[in-house]
Amino acid sequence: MGLFSRLDLQEGLQTLSVLQWIPSYVLLGAIPILFMPYFLVFTKFWTLAMFLLAWLVYDWNTHSQGGRRSAWVRNWTVWKCFRDYFPIKLEKTHDLSPKHNYIIANHPHGILSYGAFINFATEANGFSRIFPAIIPSLGTLEGVFWIPIVREYVMSMGVSPVSELALNYLLTQNGSGNAVIIVVGGATEALLCRPGASTIYLKQRKGFVKLALKTGAHLVPSYSFGENDVHNQETFPEGTWIRFFQKRFQDIFKKILGLNFCTFHGRGLTRGSWGFLPFNRPITTVVGEPMPIPKVQNPNKETVDKYHALYISALRKLFDQHKVQYGFPEMQALTII
Repeated sequence: MGLFSRLDLQEGLQTLSVLQWIPSYVLLGAIPILFMPYFLVFTKFWTLAMFLLAWLVYDWNTHSQGGRRSAWVRNWTVWKCFRDYFPIKLEKTHDLSPKHNYIIANHPHGILSYGAFINFATEANGFSRIFPAIIPSLGTLEGVFWIPIVREYVMSMGVSPVSELALNYLLTQNGSGNAVIIVVGGATEALLCRPGASTIYLKQRKGFVKLALKTGAHLVPSYSFGENDVHNQETFPEGTWIRFFQKRFQDIFKKILGLNFCTFHGRGLTRGSWGFLPFNRPITTVVGEPMPIPKVQNPNKETVDKYHALYISALRKLFDQHKVQYGFPEMQALTII
């Protein structure tokens, strides 16, 4: 009985660690957005609201200048429980020298990029031990850093805006040994997410290559095997009323938030039930060999296309070398659109 109790407790903690992830951002964001106007006008706590606003203005540039990471937050036990829920692993194929800076391009985006978050925004899998003297900064939307409290939380994990200003700072003005991680396909790629799928959105995504050329940062391919398997995405038949509303929601999300809306489901709070938790399926992020990139102040289209093609070849090689080990058939190829 004691063994079963421990196993049940362990599984419960793992589930809670995943369950709290997105709601914690929503809650932290809602507190200042919803209550700050109320505090300012109707309560004696207006000084607290003014302090938060003043701090946001005073500290506005920090998130674009390396942020303010916390080793304590990155090492929280909750991230290890999160890791073990799937489980999520990190595999190194080559060393990264601290003498250089790097752009680690990660694929695929999946629904919520669980592998990229755990492996690069936390120390749950020991990134700093696996890649000593390399400082990772996972890129995300700039708008996240406009929200008081939320910006402090994400900066503490070493998360950075995926903006040219912020990435340029990390790659050119922050010394060497920096690695910025960009989930290249973005939210658009989430629409391609299906269990067993190996389709990524990359042909028109060349900004990361141009950034590597301008900064001289080495390009590193990485692939999170299993990322597409932890949710089932639903696309309803054309001509049905539910498909009509699905497309309307997608259009609204794209126009207002600049994001792609996808309909998905996973498991519930108990195994075998239906819900929105991810399935307990393994995700392994494999980090490939760094590609040296020459520094070119104003790279032309031909130069960008050349290194983009070389990057695609390196990514295909990484995928082919590891696909069978992580559940893909030998004949399955990486599809790039």
